[in-house]
Amino acid sequence: MRFFSAARSGNYFPSSAPLLLAGTLALLAACHGKTDEAKGGGGKDGKKNNGPALVDVLIARPSSVSDSVEANGTVVANDFVELHPEVSGRLTALNVREGQRIAKGTVIARVNDADLRAQLQKTNAVLRVSQLSVSRLEKLLKVQGVNQADYDLAVSQVQSGQADAAYTQALIAKTVVRAPFAGVLGLRQVSPGAYVTPATIIATLQADNKLKVDFTLPEAYNNLVQPGAKVTVSFAGNPPRRYPATVQALESQLNQTTRNLTVRALLPAGAQVSPGSFARVQVATGAAKRSVVLPTSAIMPGDKSDQVVLVKNGKAKMQDVKTGDRQDDKIAVVSGLAPGDSVVTNGVLFTQPGKPVKVRGVKSFNN
Repeated sequence: MRFFSAARSGNYFPSSAPLLLAGTLALLAACHGKTDEAKGGGGKDGKKNNGPALVDVLIARPSSVSDSVEANGTVVANDFVELHPEVSGRLTALNVREGQRIAKGTVIARVNDADLRAQLQKTNAVLRVSQLSVSRLEKLLKVQGVNQADYDLAVSQVQSGQADAAYTQALIAKTVVRAPFAGVLGLRQVSPGAYVTPATIIATLQADNKLKVDFTLPEAYNNLVQPGAKVTVSFAGNPPRRYPATVQALESQLNQTTRNLTVRALLPAGAQVSPGSFARVQVATGAAKRSVVLPTSAIMPGDKSDQVVLVKNGKAKMQDVKTGDRQDDKIAVVSGLAPGDSVVTNGVLFTQPGKPVKVRGVKSFNN
């Protein structure tokens, strides 16, 4: 009880102070040793692992790279249509094979035409009577048993009946929705038995045998995309796809808001893309230039200029470069590199200017 009361009042035993101080110092030394070992990555021999950064490099070799301008485009089908009925009524038949290819003239849907067929029967009945009347009057006209006016009136009634029958037949034909061209059907938008009007969309149909790409360019480049010019169209994916395309036509006027020109290019047959896909279009702007092609991971964008990391005498060196055309995962460096420079392509983030680096391997990069 005396010990605790003395501790509370601050009267510690003088003989215990050196022991407490020695224990505290020993504990701090042990913690400091563990921290150093964790930071230095010490192994069995206790040495610190503060060696140079491991990097992969690429030897700069200039090659011929075409200068081009890139534009965004959209794939469109050669023909596209929304299938609507031409008359109002109830659907009595629906033949929408979703996602299937159909031939031109295939019946897609039928609208109830019972009233029109009844009207046609009535018109034909009246027409037959008029034709019999013309036959009798024609015989009488030859023997002057009837005047010419009566005969002409009967003939006009026959012609009027024929016109009525043709009109009704045209209305009946409108109750059948047929494929206007061969193509692939989309998803159906109605069900059998539904009441439809000319505003109702039954399905969509698009011809994918010829695919086109629509893209826009500033008016300064309109001389590069005249009909017959070649462009390169790239699509993202796994793997990425790239196709040559031929400029087919240009819009007759520029967009008055953006001052851009709309261009349409034709993709080659067999291109594995779908209408509506996003595309990147490269249009060559001139003769090929000598540039060093690097993977985009080797470039560090900056406020004033882009930079790469070079290996000089075993140390990292920052180098300003000027970049040019970029395609997918590679980019052209038009200036700032000399043939034979060792450019860091992997491990860029672990390098520091003037610090030692260790080359793990030399990798090639295909143009």
